[in-house]
Formats: sequence, structure tokens, C-alpha cells
Amino acid sequence: MPRIEKREKRIAWFISGTLGTAIIITAVITLFGKPLFDDYMLLALVITVFPSAVLDYVNYRWKTSVDEHLPDLFRSIVQAQETGMPLPQALEEASKRDYGSLTKELKKTVARMSWGMPFEEAFQAFGKHVDTTLMRRTVPLVVEASKSGGHIGRVFGPLGKFIQMNMLANKEQQTQTRPYIVIVYVAFFIFIITITLLFKTFFIQMIDLPVIGFSSLNPEITKRVFFHMTMIQGLFGGLVAGKMGEGTMNAGLKHSVILLTCGYFAFKLIL
Repeated sequence: MPRIEKREKRIAWFISGTLGTAIIITAVITLFGKPLFDDYMLLALVITVFPSAVLDYVNYRWKTSVDEHLPDLFRSIVQAQETGMPLPQALEEASKRDYGSLTKELKKTVARMSWGMPFEEAFQAFGKHVDTTLMRRTVPLVVEASKSGGHIGRVFGPLGKFIQMNMLANKEQQTQTRPYIVIVYVAFFIFIITITLLFKTFFIQMIDLPVIGFSSLNPEITKRVFFHMTMIQGLFGGLVAGKMGEGTMNAGLKHSVILLTCGYFAFKLIL
């Protein structure tokens, strides 16, 4: 998967936000007070959030692929150094292999060194541009080892093992937090089932009874209140799932889109 630059994310937010705002303004002018007004508001929310959710997921997959190939890169550098190559040449030799998403960024680093940039500066630029958590941890170690001289292979070998241990720890953490994401989804669908049962077996029957307070209830108003509650539950439930599963609220946007869409169709088909 390709890397998504911050500029591309800002452009996506601007376009989707503008389109969502246009839909909201159109709905307020033409549909305010009508049943379709809520549908258009939900459509505006999904259109605003969906592009950013997709881009965040693509960028997350790109960073995961980069981290997975870091041990292979360091192993290749160690093998090249064992033949007597200096570190810049070993990095250049290692860049001839395929490291998935890391290959393109590595070739840029080699190109910078061919233009005369010192290895330390080129590698720092490499780490700054890739900007994953593991890269931020490893770049200072490599740069300091290069400045101090000696056999860099003694640094790259343990560094590769350190990265693998971090990746295993991250996968284990994801495995442990995945049930909490499932709980968010289960809670959402239980919420939908609960309000459906309340609406069909309680509110509808009570409206027909001559009881003070219930006789003045309008089924459509009650249905709209439940619809609003479902959308709020879906939006914030998805954000909570992203925070627990991947550590960021932005990662929860894709869950919010899924829950909002499921809630909408469930409401239209059931109620």
C-alpha cells in the first residue's frame, strides 16, 4: 500500500468537509423538519469521515509493512558489512533488494548519499520521512553507532532482534485488545435490538392507551429520537474502538463509518 502524506490527508479532509457542509446547508434549506432531514445529516457525516478513515487505514497498513521489513534491512546491512564494505556502501548494496513499502524510501536515502549528503544526515532524513514508532527508536541508535565507529554489525544485529520483539509485543497487544473492539460492536447491536423491542412492544402499545403523557407521544418523533441515539452511539462507539484497538481516535473513524452504516440500514429495515 502507498504512503499517505499529511498534505493528502488535509486535502481529503477539506474536500470531504466542504461536500459534507454543502449537504448540510442544502438539507437545512430544503428538508428541515421533514423525515429525510436526518438521512441527509447522516449522509453528510459519513461523507465527511469516510475518506479520512480510508486514508488512515491505508497509511496504517503502510507503516505496518515498513516495520515488518526493518529486520530484513538490518540483516542485509550486516551481511554486506561482513564482506568488508563501509556502512554507506553496505546500505547502498542492501537497497538493491526488495523490502516492500520500505524500498522506495531506502532508494531515496541512497540517492541523497550519492549527492554528497553524509550517512548520518541521510539516515536521519530517512527516519524522519518514514516516521514510524520503531523507526524513531532505531535511527538515533544507528546514527550514534556510526559516529562512534567500530563494527556497526554489532549494533544492527541486536537492533533487528529488538524490532522483532517490539513487533511481537504489538501483535500480542492487538490480540489482547481485539475482544474489546468486538464488545463495542456487540454492545451497539444489542442497543439497536433493545430500542427496537422498546419501540415495538412498549411505546407503540402505550401510545394507544389513554394514559397521561403517553397519549401525546408521536411515533415518528419517538422513532427520530431513537435514530439520533443510535447514530451518536455508532459514532462515539467507533472512536472508542479505535482508541482501544490501535491507540488513536483517528483509527476509530473506520469503525464509526461501519457502525453508522449498519445502524442506518438496521433502522430502515426493522423499524
